[in-house]
Amino acid sequence: MESLPIETVQQILSNLITARDISTCNCVSKRWKESVPYIPTLFFPRSFFSGSNSPESNAIIGRMISSAVILSKLIIYCPVSFTNLSSWLTLKSKSLRSLDLRLDSITSKKYDIEEDATRKLDCIDCVKDLESLKLWGVCLHNSPKWSCFERLLSLEIIGANLREKSLMDALKACPNLTNLALIGCDGVVRVDINLPRLETCRLDFLGHMNLSLDIKSQNLQQLSISGFSWIHVYHNNCLRTVSISKASGSVYMVDIGKVECLEYLSVRGVQWSWKALDSVLKTASNVKCLIMKVEFCGEDNLMPFPPVDLVDFFNNHPKLQSFEIHGAMFAALSQKDNLGDLHSSFKIPNLKQIAITVRSPLNAEQKLNTLESLLKCSKNIQKMVIRVSQMRTFQDIADDFFEDIWKFANMNKKIVFIE
Repeated sequence: MESLPIETVQQILSNLITARDISTCNCVSKRWKESVPYIPTLFFPRSFFSGSNSPESNAIIGRMISSAVILSKLIIYCPVSFTNLSSWLTLKSKSLRSLDLRLDSITSKKYDIEEDATRKLDCIDCVKDLESLKLWGVCLHNSPKWSCFERLLSLEIIGANLREKSLMDALKACPNLTNLALIGCDGVVRVDINLPRLETCRLDFLGHMNLSLDIKSQNLQQLSISGFSWIHVYHNNCLRTVSISKASGSVYMVDIGKVECLEYLSVRGVQWSWKALDSVLKTASNVKCLIMKVEFCGEDNLMPFPPVDLVDFFNNHPKLQSFEIHGAMFAALSQKDNLGDLHSSFKIPNLKQIAITVRSPLNAEQKLNTLESLLKCSKNIQKMVIRVSQMRTFQDIADDFFEDIWKFANMNKKIVFIE
């Protein structure tokens, strides 16, 4: 190692980020000790000082941060005091580009947690050139005292308790975001996002049953949202990936307009109104990958899905290459009487992979006809997976249906697989 050029040594050490590993490097050799200050990233994990927030631990962290010459990324998960954090950020504000902070577990006194976290949140304002900011365990009841982060492109907030005005004020201070992630958040009824340059948006909200979402961004390309009942994305022509899910409650309305370049669509949840689901499917006319895993239809009561014509469905989605459908939705696709006598001109031209979950033996003949029709009309099909899951009956009809599916798979064993 002593014979290596100093640039090579620094390149090797730059792959280290954990503070304990970096401090150990000081003991290896003089050349390593001289190179350690040029490591661009410092990571202080939660267990760095066994969860303590003592003056000694803060002093050690302070010395390591102070000695870093070109510190560009700082990750602090262990407890630190507001005074020290503020001084460290001020000291490295010119070089720091990425900041990752955990703001829970801050003090043993519960009534001090919110105030201390708010002060730590406010002191981030001194790092004007941040490009990436990730915050864990934020209590955003009060608006952060941020002026404007002009260069901030990525903002991620995980495990936060929010207030609507505080969230809006925080986003206003980050006008040029291209990536936004709000994961495991709660405390609001409505979320409004107005970020013109936003390209990727991930939202996972808990708590309130009927959350509403409004997004304005003409550059939005990837949208993944969970927990919302009312969804309005102001129309744009850039969306390529959309994923919508809701683990409890119902999805009442989804309006994302007519998006010509949408390639991937995933809809999941216990209950969707048919109006919301139908509007999304009409939007996805050019989609290449479609995943539909919704248990029930209806806005208030749990209702079965209305019949869906297989021919119309695939004619309205001619570019579909990968298709996954679940339970009751597959049953809805199986309720047309003419499936056994499809017109010879009907083809599903681009479908290559399909996964179907079957959960009931009811209308077994029609479901088998659907499986046969999908295989027959999909000339480019490469793989069909049939999952028989939670068959809720003890009658012989379930055994007969499963036997028929098994025979169908054996007749097409190079393509059809049962899980």
